Amino acid sequence: MRAIVCREYGPPEGLVLQELPDPRPGPGQALVEVRAAAVNFPDLLILRNRYQLSAPLPFTPGSEFAGVVREVGPGVTRVAPGDRVFGAVFVGAFAERLAVAAEGLTGVPPAVDFEAAAAFGVAYGTAWAGLKSLARLAAGETLAVLGAAGGVGLAAVELGRILGARVVACASSPEKLAACRAAGADELVNYEAEDLKARLKELTGGRGADVVFDPVGGRHAEPALRATGWRGRYLVVGFASGEIPQIPLNLVLLKGAQILGLSIGPFLANAPDEGRRNREELLALLAAGRIRPRVGSVYALEEAARALREVAERRARGKVLIRPAPAPPAGEPPVPSA
Repeated sequence: MRAIVCREYGPPEGLVLQELPDPRPGPGQALVEVRAAAVNFPDLLILRNRYQLSAPLPFTPGSEFAGVVREVGPGVTRVAPGDRVFGAVFVGAFAERLAVAAEGLTGVPPAVDFEAAAAFGVAYGTAWAGLKSLARLAAGETLAVLGAAGGVGLAAVELGRILGARVVACASSPEKLAACRAAGADELVNYEAEDLKARLKELTGGRGADVVFDPVGGRHAEPALRATGWRGRYLVVGFASGEIPQIPLNLVLLKGAQILGLSIGPFLANAPDEGRRNREELLALLAAGRIRPRVGSVYALEEAARALREVAERRARGKVLIRPAPAPPAGEPPVPSA
């Protein structure tokens, strides 16, 4: 099979496309033919060995995937060959085939395609856990989303509306803001052309935002925190800008505010019951068509470096995907469109 391989830590341009032996599923595993794999910001950190965990060299990057089960190992009853599934791993998804624990696979709803399924898990899981479980966003409140045109940002815009909030999408260009409007944002702020704090205050009648959802960090973090209202909640979910901001804590003192942090892995490990409930709710929304992951770009496997670079440079509008596997074999039912 073909796979992308990282031989030494560094930028995406150092990745190579290789022919590797086909994996075989061991006990409790399933062999998945990967039809779509999503690019996430942590993939870049893992490539540079700057993530919380290290991937031993050489390795195949990529965490989120969707595809078709081709074979199962001993003891597997959860899935069967031919099942359409999606899931996540630490590394390994940027390959044509992947052997993965069957317990971690979820069936793709009938009306959902592979690209949407691959783009769904991390972005929507992070946004839903952050907004509902941690920030406890309530109907009628104002939610400001930074980096709102990225995969997790658009998920937060969409889910904020479902929770009944007034959503202010903040992004860096008119094109990105147009994508936010299409996702349901009520108000738009271009923080490269406008004063973020002043505009958020203006849009809330001087009161400030109830919740700020921040997957970006960097220089916009402090003005966004300053634009929260009394007892506002500032939710940190990542640092896509590459810069971890230094926050003056007197702002929290004066506002009676909360700074909340979310990394989806530790959340699921420490709150498994809540994680399962959140996942069931999201799957129901996905199956019903109430949420629709937005895919901005799709690359061939050999273009993996370009896909990662698009995320690294924050040019993405929606999720960036890689399509590893060739066209479906003759006789396989066509993939339904969402």
